Amino acid sequence: MRNPKDLDDRRLIAELRAMVRQFDESTALAQVRERQKKDPFKVLIATVLSQRTRDENTTRASNSLFSEYPTAEALAKARIRDVERRVKPSGFYHVKARKIREIARILLERYEGRVPSKMEELLELPSVGRKTANCVLVYAFGKPAIPVDTHVHRVSNRLGIVHTKNPEETEEQLSHFLDKAYWIEINELMVEFGKTICRPIGPRCDICRLNRLCDYTRNEKSLLQKRT
Repeated sequence: MRNPKDLDDRRLIAELRAMVRQFDESTALAQVRERQKKDPFKVLIATVLSQRTRDENTTRASNSLFSEYPTAEALAKARIRDVERRVKPSGFYHVKARKIREIARILLERYEGRVPSKMEELLELPSVGRKTANCVLVYAFGKPAIPVDTHVHRVSNRLGIVHTKNPEETEEQLSHFLDKAYWIEINELMVEFGKTICRPIGPRCDICRLNRLCDYTRNEKSLLQKRT
């Protein structure tokens, strides 16, 4: 385990910002946030659609859905077959269509069509776990939270700033490693970094500005030395 002085949160954020800036990309949720003016309903539904699929599929599905059903009231009254057709690009569309319509109906019944801004209330909604709830807090309400998806979990462990086996543990350890001022942007930065440089297969360690401080790079070099 590295000396924590090797990589602190300020340097991590600065280096991630610099690397991500080269690619001029943004996540599907960031696009929804900007395009839909931080509409909490659309951020919530887009986050559910993003589960187990790629960003481009989330964008296609959410754009199609919101063009016809832009509010909880509209979605709650929608025909399920039409919802399925519109969200099909996101995968698992039979399940997702029913869940998001159920969410819309619950929002109308309990919250007058508004999305709650508290973690406890978000977690009571169908298909909403901690990652989805944290995404809503960050992308819709601008509240400090740490959404942990596969990219955030993988990147954090590769860098060695956490040593965890599941996203819940990663969220907990990151909350101690990062100053709260960085919580809002860490998901966006790590997801883009994980998609473009620290990829699941074939990570581009040669262009990574953190490779000298990275546990993954150190372990790979160690294994190579042993083989030779």
